[in-house]
Amino acid sequence: MERDARWYVIHTYSGYENKVAANIEKIVENRGMQEQILGVNIPTETVVEVDGGGKRKEVERKLYPGYVFVKIAVHPDADDQPKITDESWFVVRNIRGVTGFVGPENKPAPLDEDKVVEMGVETRRVEVSFGVGDMVNIIHPSFEGFSGRVEAINTEQNTVKIAITALFGKETITELAMDWVEPLK
Repeated sequence: MERDARWYVIHTYSGYENKVAANIEKIVENRGMQEQILGVNIPTETVVEVDGGGKRKEVERKLYPGYVFVKIAVHPDADDQPKITDESWFVVRNIRGVTGFVGPENKPAPLDEDKVVEMGVETRRVEVSFGVGDMVNIIHPSFEGFSGRVEAINTEQNTVKIAITALFGKETITELAMDWVEPLK
């Protein structure tokens, strides 16, 4: 049975993010909680640093220092809002280095699905049935009713560049999320 799960943010002491994530994974494994705590993530980016001597090196940096993202199974509460179990809350909250959940009054508040993708916590893989040169309809409300020609597809970023013919026949290149376009029927 597929359980509904949401991403939550926990605050940690600075520099404890990796240790907290490892401890959560270890406890989940030891207590058999794989159906309650489904994932742990510390979003990072790779940047190139140049030192005083001109040497370049790639360094991985945390996008949100002091925070760890945890995917936890939820069930609806009395108000039909997603709520985590007391056991999941207790396990995460009592790991050394965790100062609490991010949310009103330190109560866990789930992240919005779009925010999860926007923040780099989870990526959406979009499969497309169109290619460069194909005509597509744009289904995003900002461009609803427009169509255009696919100029480029970036599968890593899940984006597509579309040449849209706008007012007075002027062509404009616009970059959109892949799931905002569909093949022209």
